Amino acid sequence: MKDPVFHSVLPSAPWMVPAQRRLPGVQPLDMAEWLLVDEAYAGQMALRDRLVSGRRDDVLADTPGSEAAQGEVLETVLDHLPQGFRRDGARVTRPDGVSVDLYGDTPLAVAGRLVQDDLCVLERPEDGAEHLLSAAILCFPASWTLAEKIGRPLTSIHVPVASYTDDLGMRVQRMFDMIRPGRPLWRQNALLYADPALFQPRPEAEPRVEPATRPDYLRSERQCLLRLPRTGAILFSIHTYVLPFAALTGAQAAALEDHPVDYAGRGL
Repeated sequence: MKDPVFHSVLPSAPWMVPAQRRLPGVQPLDMAEWLLVDEAYAGQMALRDRLVSGRRDDVLADTPGSEAAQGEVLETVLDHLPQGFRRDGARVTRPDGVSVDLYGDTPLAVAGRLVQDDLCVLERPEDGAEHLLSAAILCFPASWTLAEKIGRPLTSIHVPVASYTDDLGMRVQRMFDMIRPGRPLWRQNALLYADPALFQPRPEAEPRVEPATRPDYLRSERQCLLRLPRTGAILFSIHTYVLPFAALTGAQAAALEDHPVDYAGRGL
């Protein structure tokens, strides 16, 4: 699972967008631009298939009662697949030519084998102060493990992210409560990694050590938040880019040097 899958370009550099330099840094998203198919699709999807098959317990988890939301996730993904997919009855052929049986696995597993994005479902109990991570397919964790986060509330999920303060946690929860169907949000982070592997689970007790010098790779997550209209759950999707630092444009590299503290270790 260590084979790197690289992007050739970073379409959007968050450190060059003023609105994204302030946490939580969210912006409105057009649903037509939610799911992407890019140059890393074939390589990332082949890795996702291997992980779902060979490391299922590491990449798929859910809690009792989340079944309706998981089903709605698959429906939403199918309704918004971009160009390049072909549906024939109970099967969808991906842009890489792989055919996926829509009833051959759980809805969340099927959805996670169609798109590059990791898909996390967050639901707020009637008596709860925060949304909980109720289900997820997480093939490309950036130094966290699904087993430790499933069933936990937002504040606990973000342990040990130093920038996720109590004040930020309250702001994020208010934002979650205000998200409306059809009006999604998105943000993007940037992380500097010495290891370009996409599958990088790491327990909370062994946090990633920040590099003392600039490493060779940039990892960036395009994170989208949308409310599912029927169940009211929040779907948090993560589209991961990994590319050599040398693949950044000259302008991107120069601007990143101006914001090393803001972006060298941000993992929200």
